[in-house]
Amino acid sequence: MTALLALTSCGEYNAVQKYGDSEYKYEYAKACYARGKYTRAFETLSGVITAMKGSGYGEESLYLMGLSAYHSGDLTAAAEAFRKYYQSYPRGMYVEDAHYYCGRALYDAVPSPKLDQTTTKQAIAELQRFLDVYPTTRLKDQTQEMVQQLQDHLVEKEYLSAKLYYDLGGYILNSLQGGSNYEACIVTSENALRDYPFANAERREQFLLMILRSRYHLARQSVDEKKAERFRQAVDDYYAFVNEFPESQYLKEAQGYLTKSQRALKGLPEEED
Repeated sequence: MTALLALTSCGEYNAVQKYGDSEYKYEYAKACYARGKYTRAFETLSGVITAMKGSGYGEESLYLMGLSAYHSGDLTAAAEAFRKYYQSYPRGMYVEDAHYYCGRALYDAVPSPKLDQTTTKQAIAELQRFLDVYPTTRLKDQTQEMVQQLQDHLVEKEYLSAKLYYDLGGYILNSLQGGSNYEACIVTSENALRDYPFANAERREQFLLMILRSRYHLARQSVDEKKAERFRQAVDDYYAFVNEFPESQYLKEAQGYLTKSQRALKGLPEEED
């Protein structure tokens, strides 16, 4: 082992890859990992993992490959290695940790809420699967916290989408298939409230407020035969908002939409702000 540790710091990587047998490369990879040379360990193990399968080193090689990828920052490769481990060795020595690290690697790879959230959904599914398989795991609390953070991440994605639609407002060129940005904001917000019932209070408040705002502006720009129905919906949206957030900092704004909607339903002209 001492000689192997020396090799990791003496530029012998290429020679090991070219001339070493599978078992020697496995030991070399372990030495690299011990010295924090995770990329070198991962690359070495990747080259011998098939040969190691079925041997006495197969299980540890695959788990160590996952750890090496994880610590080197190759989170996609890490998740794949850990998933392959728990599928290949369902009773293996490291199976619980492999389940966890598969989800953890995906969690660490989650992108900005502005981007596609496929990885976020995969991470939630993987971490939830871990909790289902190991309900009494020592990692339960931190895993549940990660799941909650990921769900909040998805809520933030929907919030940003709804806000973008609202900000675009009546800009027709951004309306899809003749629809309205305000309608898109309403649908996005309502879907988020339905799909994420445990979203934090701040985001629920924002979604409900955007629904009210959008409904009022949608009613104003609607054709005559749709105005009354949409102003009545705005009144309903006001009460949905204040019932959940009676002390909201946006209460005055919400009351303004109520008053304007009620005046419109009575056929009264809009009051100047």
